[in-house]
Amino acid sequence: MPELVHTGVMKKLINSPQEVVREALEGMEAAHGDRLRINYEPPFIARKDAPVKGKVALVSGGGSGHEPMHGGYVGKGMLDAACPGQVFTSPTPDQMFEASKASTGGAGVVHIVKNYTGDIMNFELAAEMLEGDGIKVETVLTDDDVAVENSLYTAGRRGVGLTVLMEKLLGAAAEQHASLADIKKLGDVIRGTGRSMGMALTPCTVPHAGKPSFELPDDEIELGIGIHGEPGRRRVKFASADAITEMLMEPIISDLPFKKGDDVVLFVNGMGGTPLIELYIIYRKAAQIAKQHGLKIVRNLVGPYITSLEMAGTSITLLKMNDQLCKLWDAPVDTPALRWG
Repeated sequence: MPELVHTGVMKKLINSPQEVVREALEGMEAAHGDRLRINYEPPFIARKDAPVKGKVALVSGGGSGHEPMHGGYVGKGMLDAACPGQVFTSPTPDQMFEASKASTGGAGVVHIVKNYTGDIMNFELAAEMLEGDGIKVETVLTDDDVAVENSLYTAGRRGVGLTVLMEKLLGAAAEQHASLADIKKLGDVIRGTGRSMGMALTPCTVPHAGKPSFELPDDEIELGIGIHGEPGRRRVKFASADAITEMLMEPIISDLPFKKGDDVVLFVNGMGGTPLIELYIIYRKAAQIAKQHGLKIVRNLVGPYITSLEMAGTSITLLKMNDQLCKLWDAPVDTPALRWG
């Protein structure tokens, strides 16, 4: 019989903290075996049809616990492979190496890496191993979080919600057989023109820890939280949805800065424990603020797309758009978590 996970502190629908990632991968294989191939030693998720000949392969990854990122974005129009680490823990270089080798169609590989120290170090090691095998590799970094410059996991800004948009846009470009150099260049443009910020109403509980990652009084929120529960800019008293949205939107808009006349994607993300009805209330106010600043929302995304286990909270991402990016956004995508066209 599986062990019962109910300690009075943690109550989760799992069998064993040690088997969470593997059993989740087995579930993905059972649910999406028509479009995904799961490798278990080392663990990675690949497109069923990988490698696609003549196409640049897009590979990403990171700690588990942020689902649907990254495995949910493997498929036509997005990633060719994703490497799941243990919960909130970077995947290993051998995962990244094997996932990239299994995905390369001869046109090179682009690694999409969130700015966390472990991810960067391990992807760099994997890239060196791949280049030693004669496979060309480029890396695109996401560091869009305006909340803090350094955190428990990073030197510099954290990579957060922009990663979802990056994977969609570069995935579309790769599907259209853009070159390795062009995808790298496009990724750097996206990196430079997207900004995010998040907040938490509650902490989350990592399965192997068995207790919340931090304590947050009932009358306070954490503003600028990271996706691993890292501390944010500051703690403030609980406020209305409109007031919280203003606390997030103003730093985002002023950081780039976004300016009157800019076309943007507005992405309102749920952190895992936030009902969709609340995200639409956040989107409503965020759209009003964008309009007040003269920004034109040309595309949007609302929902839990980069999460932090069961944390209640939200993040907002703005990305400058142009005609090319709109066409890439609208291009067909067929993954477990994102599908249209």
